[in-house]
Amino acid sequence: MSFVCVIPAYRPPEALIDLVRRLGELGRPIVVVNDGSGDAFDALFRDVARLPNVILCEHAINLGKGAALRTAMHVCLTRFRDATGIVTIDADGQHDTEDARRVGDRLDEKPGTLVLGVRRFLGPVPLRSRIGNTLTRWLFRLLLGVSLTDTQTGLRGIPSALAKRLLRLRSRRYDFEMEMLIVCREVGVPIDQVEIRTIYLDGNATSHFHPVFDSLFIYFALLRFVGASLCTAAIDNLVFITVFTAMGSILVAQVAGRGVALIVNFLLLRNFVFRAREERLAPPMLRYLLSVAGFGVIAYGMIHFLANQFGTPVVVAKISVETLLFVVNFVVQRDLVFQRNREN
Repeated sequence: MSFVCVIPAYRPPEALIDLVRRLGELGRPIVVVNDGSGDAFDALFRDVARLPNVILCEHAINLGKGAALRTAMHVCLTRFRDATGIVTIDADGQHDTEDARRVGDRLDEKPGTLVLGVRRFLGPVPLRSRIGNTLTRWLFRLLLGVSLTDTQTGLRGIPSALAKRLLRLRSRRYDFEMEMLIVCREVGVPIDQVEIRTIYLDGNATSHFHPVFDSLFIYFALLRFVGASLCTAAIDNLVFITVFTAMGSILVAQVAGRGVALIVNFLLLRNFVFRAREERLAPPMLRYLLSVAGFGVIAYGMIHFLANQFGTPVVVAKISVETLLFVVNFVVQRDLVFQRNREN
């Protein structure tokens, strides 16, 4: 069968009824999840449940958009086993049903592809939405090497195979949708984009997205590398300063610092940052050791040059050089060292 429509809803507007009614015209099953909206919304959800082709699921308390999407995925994967996937639609009226159909049709055409309904952010767009999407889009491109027009869109066509993977994620709020993109990058699921209308009702007043709290969760999903690098840098520099103070040798201090930090850094990058899927440890370890040796030689040469030619204090030169090489090192680690298995 074709795709299934999914609507996670928390304290939705009355317009949800009309949205579900119009989606019903597509002739697809519709799974609506009441994410603990409270007693005041019981009547609204009863009206929704009476509409044709609707399956209503309910959370006793508000668990977050990610949790609601996982609940819907469980239902779709067990009750509609032959579906190509699901099309997620926000309950606040920001998505046009014709755009939902177009995303679903593209999913049917490319059943192994995540399809994003992307907005162009033209016209009167709330400032927090414009800034938030621009920042996350830029970070996503920098950290994962994938260029997307709209990283925060809620209109998505999710293939069934990917949905099974997403059930294992722990994120429960809006960061679930960012983690979804990261999973695609990790396992090689292609991403396609379909341009959709940009709709904001009443300045996006019905959105439950918290601009500070939820943004922190989203950015944490993207900034794992920074955290791992800071931890490693602290260990590296501490050992470097200790050895250099005791022995006065840049070379010995550089080798000692890198040697102590090497194992910790490798494990953090492999299991926490890039979460590489290779079953064998040897290939990524060999690539990692080669990259560490290469960057170690470059860093040593630059530190030695700054210290001897310009009289730069060794510790200052060390920190300056490592900071300069940070982005280059990240790209090498991401694209060459910790390669993902491609599963199409």
